[in-house]
Amino acid sequence: MSGAARLSLALIIISVLALFTALYLGPVALANPLASDDETRTIVWQIRLPRALTAWLVGAALGLAGAALQGLLRNPLADSGVLGLSGFAALGAVIAFAFGFASLAPAAALIFALGAAALVTVLGWSTRGPASLVLIGVGLSSAAGGLIALGLNLAPNPGALSDLVNWTLGSVEGRSLNDVVLVSVFLIAGAALILFAARGLQALTLGEEAAAAIGANLTRTRVLVVLGAAACAGGATAVAGVIGFVGIAAPHLVRVMAGHDPARLLVPSALAGGAMLVVADTAVRLLPTDTELKLGVAAALVGGPIFALIAARLASRSAEA
Repeated sequence: MSGAARLSLALIIISVLALFTALYLGPVALANPLASDDETRTIVWQIRLPRALTAWLVGAALGLAGAALQGLLRNPLADSGVLGLSGFAALGAVIAFAFGFASLAPAAALIFALGAAALVTVLGWSTRGPASLVLIGVGLSSAAGGLIALGLNLAPNPGALSDLVNWTLGSVEGRSLNDVVLVSVFLIAGAALILFAARGLQALTLGEEAAAAIGANLTRTRVLVVLGAAACAGGATAVAGVIGFVGIAAPHLVRVMAGHDPARLLVPSALAGGAMLVVADTAVRLLPTDTELKLGVAAALVGGPIFALIAARLASRSAEA
């Protein structure tokens, strides 16, 4: 069994344990989450299980998207935010909230994320190398950030502003099985596209010219990865709001054991992202605060130092080289 396979098996076990722990722990501790009394069934099946599953699926989607984009751009600091996918997903939801169509926010987030993917694909169609894609993504992300700030500034009433702020902070609180189904559909679709591009990602480790020389279709690989990452990021953002750093941290944490082959990193990164977000959400629920800390805030507090650590290591390696 390869190192990536052993790691995936271990992460599956960790994910199952994390999910079961999420059912057991909370403001109301349960002696037996599988008990059949009405109170336990309500807490477990209507509140904690949908929330825990949503957290795992959102984390898996972000981890998978991050691993795929890191392989495509050959940059360990890349994630769905780099190409503007998460930013446009957030913009779509903000527009829906601002104009009083809160129920359409998930659909708007998905549509805008796919629209950003289409823009990146069209604008970067004839480019060679990852640098151009990154520059296009940075431009789109900056534009989305400015428009989100404008939406927050022009929110028509305090209620809409409150909804906008809460959504941009990221959370899986109060999610239902319908949200589980929604993010599952887009995770499956995105994973299928990304896994079809796995051989191309593997070839890219040799460099653009060498990959093309051995017959890799680089344009096809870019399109599949960008669209797959958009589906994953859009589905995650539509359900949970803006949650950053998971797409960067999850691949980095598994890379030591799974190796640097981007194709072998895909599944472990998804599993690691799911487990990370379930553990983070469980910790958030247990914090003794009057107002529950938003999951996106917790992810930023943990992910920010990890991002800085990765950047510092990369800078150190570049200096040594």
